[in-house]
Amino acid sequence: MIYVATFFAHIGTIRFKKFCDRQNLKAHMMPVPRTLSSSCGTCVEFEAPDDYELHYESEELEEVVKQINGEYISIYRAD
Repeated sequence: MIYVATFFAHIGTIRFKKFCDRQNLKAHMMPVPRTLSSSCGTCVEFEAPDDYELHYESEELEEVVKQINGEYISIYRAD
């Protein structure tokens, strides 16, 4: 399953990419897709199992979405 995480600031993107590396998740930084909005303009796209539960706490994390059939389904959004 493909997931996309967006952030309020670019440093959050960098930190989350390092988190993915430590978790052995295939991940890369990229521009935020046009259908999603982001304060910083960069995101991390990562692969994880369908039943993956993200255990990552950060005030920098804006939203995490799941990509299903080319559509983005929000699974987490900061308040």
